[in-house]
This record gives sequence, C-alpha cells and structure tokens, in this order.
Amino acid sequence: MQYAHLAVVMPAYNEAEGIGGFIDEIRSAVAPLADRITFVVADDRSTDGTAAALAGIADVDVQTQPANRGHGPTALAAYRAGLALSPDAVVHVDGDGQFLGSEIAAAVRALSRSGADVVHGVRHSRTDAWYRRVLTACVRLLIATFVGRGVPDVNTPLRVYRPEALQILVNAVPSDALVPHVHFSLAEVRAGLAVRYLRVRSIPRRGTSSTGTMWGRVSRPSLPPKKLVMFAIDALREVWSWSLRPGAPLRALALETPGRVPAPDGSRSS
Repeated sequence: MQYAHLAVVMPAYNEAEGIGGFIDEIRSAVAPLADRITFVVADDRSTDGTAAALAGIADVDVQTQPANRGHGPTALAAYRAGLALSPDAVVHVDGDGQFLGSEIAAAVRALSRSGADVVHGVRHSRTDAWYRRVLTACVRLLIATFVGRGVPDVNTPLRVYRPEALQILVNAVPSDALVPHVHFSLAEVRAGLAVRYLRVRSIPRRGTSSTGTMWGRVSRPSLPPKKLVMFAIDALREVWSWSLRPGAPLRALALETPGRVPAPDGSRSS
C-alpha cells in the first residue's frame, strides 16, 4: 500500500547532534512507501540548539513547546500536531534515534499489510542501562498481572497508528500524562484493537552521550539517577490512578475504528 501522506512525529530534548541524520535516514527508508512525508518535531525547550539544527528543512516542522514538560506531554503534543495534518498513518519515534530507518519502514509496511490498528516496535538488544531494562520488565509484569496477558515492550516509543484509533487514545489520555504509551498499550488490549508486534533492534542513542541529558548528570552510571527513580514512582502512581485501579477512567475506554480493514487471518492482534 502506498500512503498519500505519512506523518512522522517525534518528541525531542537536546538531540542537536544526531536528530538531523536520524531524520535523513528515516526519510530515505520510508520514501518509497508514501507520496508525501511530514516530520513533526516537538522540541521540549532544548538548550543545545535542537530546533536550530533542523531550521530550513522543507519537510520538517519544529514546534517548540511553551515549557519543558518532559517526554510524556511532549510526545502527546507531537501526536496532536501530527493528527492535525490529516495523514493516512502516524509514526511515532523518539528524537534520540535509537532505531534503524529500515526497521521503521518495516513497521510502516506492517501496518498496511496486516490491517492492524497499530504496530508496536518491540525492542531487542537494548543498550540502555540495566536499571532502565529492569524498570521495563517490572512494568510489563505489573501490566500482565492486572490485564491478564503480557504486552511486549509496553512503553515502546516506536509505534505506527491508523489515525482513527490514535485520535481516540490521544483524546482519552490527559495532556500532562507522564507515560502515555503505557496507557495506550493497556487501552489497546482491553478494547480489542488489532495490534501487530514487530521485533526491532534498539541501538545506542545518536550523539556523543549514550545516555542523554533527560535524567541529569549521573555521578555513578551503575546506579539509577535520583531523577529517574522519582519519575518511576510518579509514573506508577499515574498508571494505577488512570488505567489500573477499579473504576479507573481508561479501563472502560471503548475504541471503535469503523472502516478498518480486517487482518488477513481474521485475528484482532498478533
């Protein structure tokens, strides 16, 4: 399937060193799949010139956020900006460039070929610090306990959505959510959306720093930074309040996407 218009949305914070090359790689890989591609970069008030590094590129729309709010709210802002373009599909990927352009293209192809509502890129060979991998595993176990089934890589940032499904998710999740992708994953499973899981390789962050600056400077790299620990506690509270506890607002979210092409085997997820 050839898309008329594909929107690639990405939140970014201090990614000036690598984001331009990352966008070039995505463009090259995805170009055969779409007549037009628009990149929407939600810049979370970067201090390193991320916005300036992308100035003047015709197919890149940089939207500097009104304040530094963190990854979750910035990702949601990127999604909203992408949906406003009325594309045929929306690709989300973080601006740190931890995926290969060829595998992003594979996820785009999987959406059209499978008839799914969303494709998740399930990361393997992760190079993130051990405590981030452990945190992901713990969240996955927690989700499986409450939902009754596991969700591979519940917080993966590589996702390709049909706009109809994405719009309902974005409308339902608070604009200041810390971990919107966790909420999305839970809602997708409970509502029976057709979800396609695709294994993709996670590569090191592009740029001279392998860890970035989101969690501040770490004096002892073998231990999780205090800022990350506090974030994890707040995120777990948010997930409990909005998606897990009895009566949580997102537990009963009904997702209807009329017009979706069924998967070839008739299944709703894979």
